[in-house]
Amino acid sequence: MTKILFVCHGNICRSPMAEFVMKDLVKKAGEGQHIFIASAAVSREETGNPVHPGTRAMLRRHGLSCDGKYAVTIAKGDYDRYDWLVGMDRSNLARMHTLFGGDPEGKICRLLDFTDHPRDVADPWYTGDFESTWRDVVEGCTAMLQKILEEPKE
Repeated sequence: MTKILFVCHGNICRSPMAEFVMKDLVKKAGEGQHIFIASAAVSREETGNPVHPGTRAMLRRHGLSCDGKYAVTIAKGDYDRYDWLVGMDRSNLARMHTLFGGDPEGKICRLLDFTDHPRDVADPWYTGDFESTWRDVVEGCTAMLQKILEEPKE
């Protein structure tokens, strides 16, 4: 089973959006039993808080629910639990490298590194632009799933 942890600063905007978009893509691809998806934060600021209303609204607009999701913080043991630790921006990657003491197995990457145009995922916390974040997340999750499905099964 492939295990993916999406990571952003507070786990209320970008990483939960990626979590539920990817869950939907995986379900539609018929791979639900083969891919486990979760999300977490690199900070503790939002721990226990629900998903941001802007992210909830964007997911709902596309027929997806994030009901029951509350922000959690990444833990040192997550490096061993997950195959992919997917940050939304360079700052998330730096925080993960610090927490894990590096990345000896090459598990840490940015979501949009899977696309033809690697970059940070737009952060709606600062811009209020959940549309741009949605486009980035869908582009990244689609490209990541394609890569996973192309890898030989063990």
